[in-house]
Amino acid sequence: MPERETIRRARKDAEEGKSPSTQAGEFVREEIHHVREGKHGVKNPKQAIAIGLSKARKAGVRLAPPRKGTAQKESRRHRSTRSRTSAKRSRATTKATSSRSQAARKAARTRASRRRARR
Repeated sequence: MPERETIRRARKDAEEGKSPSTQAGEFVREEIHHVREGKHGVKNPKQAIAIGLSKARKAGVRLAPPRKGTAQKESRRHRSTRSRTSAKRSRATTKATSSRSQAARKAARTRASRRRARR
């Protein structure tokens, strides 16, 4: 949820007849400020801008919808940089999800989480 002050500044810009992108700039500024404060870690500045624009749209700023396929391309690019899951882990996951009953899977998950908590 955007801060009251941000919404007030954006409304003031709208009343003055400024463009929607200028109004949305207030939300982007707020988002970049949050990143600098360390409220949440975004991977790059583009991500902070996207979050700010999204908040502006939700607040009623008449912005154009995001361009087709841009978000999809971004996620595809980042996916390729991740390391591959090891064969051992992949096999274990497949085995756990396919052969056991739901109750057994749940028990296995809780045992695993307890094991991780002990470390």
